[in-house]
Order: sequence, then structure tokens, then C-alpha cells
Amino acid sequence: MRWIGVSSVAEPKREEDKITSIDVEAATTSGDDLGPAGEKSEAAKLRAERDELLQTMVRRQADFENYRKRVERDRQEEARRGVGRLITDVVPVLDAFDQALKAHDDPAYEEYRKGVTLIRKQLWDTLARHGVQRIEAAGKPFDPNVHQAIERIESADYPDGLVLDVFQDGYLFHGRVLRPAIVRVVVHPSGDTGEDSRLVS
Repeated sequence: MRWIGVSSVAEPKREEDKITSIDVEAATTSGDDLGPAGEKSEAAKLRAERDELLQTMVRRQADFENYRKRVERDRQEEARRGVGRLITDVVPVLDAFDQALKAHDDPAYEEYRKGVTLIRKQLWDTLARHGVQRIEAAGKPFDPNVHQAIERIESADYPDGLVLDVFQDGYLFHGRVLRPAIVRVVVHPSGDTGEDSRLVS
């Protein structure tokens, strides 16, 4: 009976020892996580996340600024195209004024000419403020980018490719050809020129 009692008392002690050792191990493990090394690791992780967020914010700001500039450019370009279409319709009015002024050289129409000239100037000044420029053509070398030749005159008295006469003025709108100048061009007789005379059809 005594032997059984000793055995029953010894067994709980072994269980207590086992539980105690497990608790000590858990406490040791949790203590390592809360140490200085763990705190430094957590701080480094937070700094990395902060830096990444800052870089993302800077990139998003740059993307938005580029988008805003692109939208503004598109808006200005669309407005310019609209004005260009309007000016294309108005330019023939300048032609009509010019023809009216040329048709009445008689001194009896001097007052009439002054009035028409004034109106024509007002119209031109308005167009010029919006970026319209007249293409210089008479006396200039032929430029297929801004001139359209509908007639050529063979002559050795002028430089080859010279614009001799302007049938209709051409105009630029903010540097782009709104309408080419319609011109007559000098070409030297066959055999006197190189390839320049072949530029004019």
C-alpha cells in the first residue's frame, strides 16, 4: 500500500515539471520577439512602407500633372482648329474687298474706296490678332510648301523659279498653311536650267 502511495505522489510531480518547462520555453520565445532587435526590424519595415508610399504619391502627382498639361494642349488645339475653320470661311471676304478696290480706280469713287479700304483693314486687323499671316509670294522664290503654281512663264530675264505674279493671296494660321498663294512662276527656257524648273507643274 505504501508503494502505491509513493507512485501516485511521484506522478503529479512529473506533470508539474513538464508544465513548468513548457511555460518557461513560451516565456523565453515571447521575450525574444519583444527585444530590441524585434523593435528595430519593425521600425525598418515601417520606414520602407513610408518610403514606398511617398514614391507612389510623387509618381501619381507627376502622372496627374502630365495628364493636366495634355488635356490643356488638346483643349487649346481644338479651340485653334475651330477658329481656323471660321477664318477659312472669312478669308474669301478679304478677296472680295480686294477685288472691289481694284475694280474702282476712277477718282469719282475715291470716297467709296476709302470706306471699303477702312472696312477691309478692320477685318484684316481682327484676323491678324488671331494669328493669321499673309504669305509673301511676289518676287520670292517658288516654295511648294506655301505656293501653288497654276501658270509658268519661260523667261531668261528673271531668276529661275521666281514668283512673278500672285493671282490670289495665301495665308498662314499660327504657322500652318491656311490657303496657299496662287501664283505665276518664271522658268528658264529648256536647256538653261537644272532640276529647279521641274519643281513647277
